[in-house]
Amino acid sequence: MPVNSMSKEQAYQLIKNIHDQATGLTALTPIDATSFVSVANATMQAGTEAALSAISQVLTRTIIAVRPYDEKFKGLQMTADQWGGIIRKINFADQDAEADPSYLLSASGAQDAVTNDESVDQYKVKKPKVLETRYVGSDVWMGSYTIYREQLKTAFENEANFGSFMAGLMTHFMNERTQWLEGVKRAILANGIASAISIGRTEAVVHLLTEYNAATGLTLTAQTVMQPANFKAFNEWAFARVQEVSRLMTERSGLFQQQITGYNINRHTPVADQRVYFNAKFLEQFSAMALADTYHDNFLRYADVEPVSYWQAIKSPMSINYKPTYVDATGAIKASVTAVTSDVVVGVIFDRDAMGYNIYNQSIDASPFNAKGQYYNLFSHADVQMQSDMTEKVAVFLLD
Repeated sequence: MPVNSMSKEQAYQLIKNIHDQATGLTALTPIDATSFVSVANATMQAGTEAALSAISQVLTRTIIAVRPYDEKFKGLQMTADQWGGIIRKINFADQDAEADPSYLLSASGAQDAVTNDESVDQYKVKKPKVLETRYVGSDVWMGSYTIYREQLKTAFENEANFGSFMAGLMTHFMNERTQWLEGVKRAILANGIASAISIGRTEAVVHLLTEYNAATGLTLTAQTVMQPANFKAFNEWAFARVQEVSRLMTERSGLFQQQITGYNINRHTPVADQRVYFNAKFLEQFSAMALADTYHDNFLRYADVEPVSYWQAIKSPMSINYKPTYVDATGAIKASVTAVTSDVVVGVIFDRDAMGYNIYNQSIDASPFNAKGQYYNLFSHADVQMQSDMTEKVAVFLLD
């Protein structure tokens, strides 16, 4: 009979069998786990309390099966703002250099900066060229739980046990809220990746396998590159390519970003302001194969780096299927009518201002106590503004 019953079972014969196999006295023979492993099950072996009908009445030791969940993508959080959901961003466009009138030359080559009876006008106006962009709108949601004051007490043997249950419930409540917020952050990342692909700037979408084959003369595929004879060399090359993109982002230029017609906006992203999110498997391979042979400092030491188990769906770790929204070259919002799909997203590097979220008006509030029903309700509110600015630097790496 399995352990998962209220009866007690003699285990001496089982223990002897395990010991004999462990010490080599007997050969390997099957062990029946049902005879000694206590499996967590949802079938009640005793009466239940009245409120939830999901917790048995007092038996013996109680284990509160919850632990705090540490949120992912912390680098995406931006400054919280309480007053309203409109954020403006002031961008400065570059203008062409001008001739220095103090060194102008005449047609004959002689210096002719200033002629008689004329002056150089130092009061001519040249206004800075400024582009203002705005983030507007936000998303709200609510979560709620009912807290019983008296009915649940039959399930616990003392006040400390009941207090542990309530603390566990609140931890679960916060974990649930944290994971909802994490879903928001995954959506922000997926939107940024899909937007970079849609905009079509060639330097902003790095096709690692295509470039590697062109550089080496090989014809590897996404499958054959994984073979042991190929993978280490490819990883070392890929890491160098990623580091090259990171370095180019530190240069003040118009690369890796959407340009608005009429505004020559050049930006630079220091390594400390770069967000580096890579597929966890590839980041671990970089560490094992590329960085193990690197004896000097590299950009991963200084950037905000995080391994990503999956971008959008946990069963498809390297895939996105997303209809992005981004600003086009005219400065207007473009909402894609078709989804951007890719099953080979390795990673993304972006400026800290390119993607993020701002959470405000968040609270956890309790209703008045219901004296007749002996309970009160808790409500969690959040107002979140998701921000994406493709005029900042973004580079996506694909395994194709």
